[in-house]
Order: sequence, then C-alpha cells, then structure tokens
Amino acid sequence: MAVLPVSSVDITGGVNFQSQPSLSWNINKETNRIEGTTDGLEAVRQAVEIILHVERFRWQIYRPYSGMEWDGLIGQDPCYVGAELQRRVIDALTVDDRVTGISDYDYTVDGSSLSAVFTVNTVYGSIAESVEVPLQ
Repeated sequence: MAVLPVSSVDITGGVNFQSQPSLSWNINKETNRIEGTTDGLEAVRQAVEIILHVERFRWQIYRPYSGMEWDGLIGQDPCYVGAELQRRVIDALTVDDRVTGISDYDYTVDGSSLSAVFTVNTVYGSIAESVEVPLQ
C-alpha cells in the first residue's frame, strides 16, 4: 500500500514557468460598468489602483496577499508614516509579477495629511500614482 502519491511526471529536467496574460475586466469609471476586457499597461493600472484602495487582510473577497496595509499609519508621526508608507506600497505592489518596483517616491505633509507621489514601474511601462494618509 503506497503512502505517497505516485505520478508519471518527470521534473528532473527542471520546471518552466510561464507568465500568464494580464487580461482582466475593463472597468469604465465614467459609466461605473465593466465593459469588455483590457490587457497590458491598462490592466496593470487597474490592478495597482485596486491594490492601493483595498485594506489588506480585511475583505474575504480578496486574497490575503492582495491590498495595502493602511492600519497603523493613520494618526502617526509624519516622518514614520512617510518611510513606512513607502515600504508598504512596495510590499503591496510587488506581489503582482507585472510590477518591477517603484521610483521617484516623494511625500509632503500638509496640515493634517501626508500625500505621497511615486512612479510604479511595470513590465509594460510606468504609471504615476499618489496616495494620501490622514495624520489625525
């Protein structure tokens, strides 16, 4: 009686990983409807926007690794928020293999909020993004 599964697949020669197409549903913000599909840079732009606007680990509809960790930033010291926000943005976005990193990260404190602007570098091109964190 075999305890381990038996398979005829031979992986001694190595495994080839294939990147899947980035095809996703196209969200039309003007009509608030899903209209067809999109691919490439536009698909990544939509994915980045969703990742940055969804609280990580909060909603069961999203996978645990999807989203941004905003908890613990609101109401903190601006210097801490500026540095930690950059780390969390990188952590959230690099889960998507189409994102290669972020660059040109800069933040400003204006009264009771911190605004950060950065460029998301992807395999299809660059996307300018911004986020804001309330400090009070």
